[in-house]
Amino acid sequence: MLELSFVRTNLALVEEKLRARGADPAALLGDFHTLDQRRREAITRAELLKARRNDLSQQVGAIKKSGGDATVLMDETRALKEELDTLDTLASRLDEELRLALSKVPNLTRDEVPTGKSETDNIAVKTWGEIPKLNFEPKPHWEIGENLGILDLERAAKLSGARFSVLMGAGARLERALISFMLDLHTQKHGYTEVLPPFMVNSKSLFGTGQLPKFADDLFRCSDADAEAVARGEFKDNDHWLIPTAEVPVTNLYRDEILDEARLPILLTAYTPCFRAEAGTYGKDVRGIIRQHQFQKVELVKFTKPEDSDAEHEKLTRDAEEILEALKLPYRRMLLCTGDTGFSSAKTFDLEVWLPGQGLYREISSCSNFDSFQARRANIRFKPAGKGKTEFVHTINGSGLAVGRTWLAILENYQQADGSVLVPDALKPYMGGLTQISKVG
Repeated sequence: MLELSFVRTNLALVEEKLRARGADPAALLGDFHTLDQRRREAITRAELLKARRNDLSQQVGAIKKSGGDATVLMDETRALKEELDTLDTLASRLDEELRLALSKVPNLTRDEVPTGKSETDNIAVKTWGEIPKLNFEPKPHWEIGENLGILDLERAAKLSGARFSVLMGAGARLERALISFMLDLHTQKHGYTEVLPPFMVNSKSLFGTGQLPKFADDLFRCSDADAEAVARGEFKDNDHWLIPTAEVPVTNLYRDEILDEARLPILLTAYTPCFRAEAGTYGKDVRGIIRQHQFQKVELVKFTKPEDSDAEHEKLTRDAEEILEALKLPYRRMLLCTGDTGFSSAKTFDLEVWLPGQGLYREISSCSNFDSFQARRANIRFKPAGKGKTEFVHTINGSGLAVGRTWLAILENYQQADGSVLVPDALKPYMGGLTQISKVG
C-alpha cells in the first residue's frame, strides 16, 4: 500500500503513474485532496479543543480549590467534550475512507518499466535455448498426455467440473519429480529455506500481499469468509480462503514483525497447491492444463533491505531461469509494461517457455519486486544499524516454477515421433529409472 504522506506530497506523480497503468486516478482515489484536507482539519480542530479543555480543567480545579463557582467553565468543558466526540468520529470515518481508498490503489511502477497497455507492449530482454527442430508435426500437450494415458481431463471434469485435471502413472510421477527437483535445486544450490505453509489463510494475509480487497472474485473463499466485510475493508484473522499462491502465507509469516537486519536477506521456498477462481477468463485457454482452478507451484520469496532489492530481484529471476536451463527448455525473459504489471508489483520479469505443440511462448513464472508495497500492508519492518527508526523491508517473489506448466512444456518439447516423451536428464534421478514415457498396454 502507498503511504498516505507520500500520496499527499506527490499526488500529481501518483496520478500520472496510475494513468500509465491504464487506471483512472479519480475512480481509485476519488477527491483525495478534499477528503484528506477534511481529515486534517478535523484532527487539527480536535487538537486545539483538547488543549482548550486541558486549560479549562486546570482553571476549574483552581476555582473549586478557592471555593469559587466554576459552572460556566464546566458547561464549556462539557460542550467541548461533545464537539470532540463528533470530531473524533468524523476523523476516524475519514481516515477509514482514505485507508480503504489507498488499499485499492496499485503500486507505482518503476521508471524503467516501459509504458504500455497490454502484454503486446512487453519487452523481450533475453532469449535462451534453441527451438527444437522436430521432423514431425508436434502435438499439444493435451493430445500427448491423453494418448499416453497420463492425463485425464474427462474424468477430472466428472469429479470437479471444468479446469481440473487428473494425472496418472508416469504423469503423476513426473509432477512429483518436478516438485522435488525444484525444491532440491533452490535449497541445496541457491540457499533458500524450505517452508510448508498452510493452504488456507485469513483475510489479513490476503490483504497483506494485495489480493484483498480488489481481487476477492479471483479467490475461493470458505463459508466463514465474508466477502461483504472485505469490501468494507474489514480483514479478519479468523476466517479462511484457499491460497492462490504460496506467496500469500510465506510473505505473511513475518506480518507485524520487526526483523533483525543481520538476517536479511531471508530466502524462502515453498511447494503448495494453488487455487484460483479464474474470474473473467471464460473461454480463455480451455484446452489442456494452461489455466486451472487447482495447480501446483514452487514459490520463491525474499525479504531484503531496500538498497539490496534490485540485486536480489535479479538473483531470484536467475534462480527460476536455472530450472528451465537445467531442463533444457527454451525460454525468454520479458520485462512487463505498465499496463501488464501486477497490482502489487513495481517491476516484473515474466519467464515464458516455448511450447512447440502450440507454436508459441507461454508464461511459466512471474518474478516481481514489490518494493515496500506489501511490507507496508503487512507491517513487516527491520531496524537499520545506526538508525533509531525502523524501515519497511522490500519483498520479492516469483514462481520457481509453475509445476503444471513445466510438466506440459516437457511433454511438448521432449515428444517423439512415436508419441512417447523422453525424460530430461535432470529429472532421471527422480523418476525411479524411467527414461522415457510410453503408452502402456
